Amino acid sequence: MKQRDSAPTMKDVAREAGVALGTVSKVFNDIPVGEDYRKRVEEAARRLGYQVNSYARGLKTNRTCSVALILPDITHPFFSALAQGVCSALAARGYRTILSITAYDPEAEQKCIQMVQQNKVDGIIGLTYNPELDIDPRLPYVSIDRYFSPSVPCVASDNFGGGQLAAEKLLELGCTRPLFLRIGSRVPGESDKRGDGFESVFRQRGMACAALRLNNEEGLEPIRDFLAGHMDGGQLDFDGIFCVNDALAVRVRDFLAELGLEVPEDVQLIGFDGLRHFATGDFYCSTIVQPVGRLAETGVDMLLREDRSNLPSLVCLPVTYASGGTTKE
Repeated sequence: MKQRDSAPTMKDVAREAGVALGTVSKVFNDIPVGEDYRKRVEEAARRLGYQVNSYARGLKTNRTCSVALILPDITHPFFSALAQGVCSALAARGYRTILSITAYDPEAEQKCIQMVQQNKVDGIIGLTYNPELDIDPRLPYVSIDRYFSPSVPCVASDNFGGGQLAAEKLLELGCTRPLFLRIGSRVPGESDKRGDGFESVFRQRGMACAALRLNNEEGLEPIRDFLAGHMDGGQLDFDGIFCVNDALAVRVRDFLAELGLEVPEDVQLIGFDGLRHFATGDFYCSTIVQPVGRLAETGVDMLLREDRSNLPSLVCLPVTYASGGTTKE
């Protein structure tokens, strides 16, 4: 194959397509031209192996066509699914994703913000745990699951409604002694509403609902001790447990097994997130499923919207229930 001495230019494309240079420029900058002209330019570019210099175009348009995504972790299935969704949604719009992982470190989150601001990205989507993030107000920012202020749009699942859905499902399945378990960040977030929604259903019915809320620093041992302390005659004081996420539900199932209890025969269990086994695609447990794809799409849509003057401060997307073997369907 004969190799070119230099990379093809827009002039080469124009000559190959038999059109004016201005027509080529319009096609590559998404400015409407006749369909015949557009096809001729695109076919000529393919034949020549021409690639648009997005960096140079960014200098002219003051846009880089890149967006920063800040996540605490990508080994957790929910975060990896969210990263996949955001990357796909951005790629479909011609944007690159710059991914930063912070390991739940608030200082690392602020450093990521400073770094990507210096790199002149077109916006940031972040799921963070630093309530005091300093963000340039001129830079578009969309938060996932963390409400900061009316000026920072937040996209989340309907966490309160998801908690209500879990309570109603346990009631439907015959549970009368409910328990809510939570372990998570000290920083307030939308996920805190899961327990509020769960307890509200039982409060409306005049039923007692126990709850144990812990911070990550306290670890899981207090949950194991709590469950052991509520055993009486080989029976647990609770017959239906709602966990703040699926990861906790899986650990609680192990704790119950240590106590000689079977799930769902002795205790029914519901988590939150909708995580699936990598190999089989089955749910880890009965769960409230977050619409991860829609979370990603909505976040990207809000970030790239031209008119940002009337963006909602909080968008809650509907969740669904799925049976995963830890309830008595």
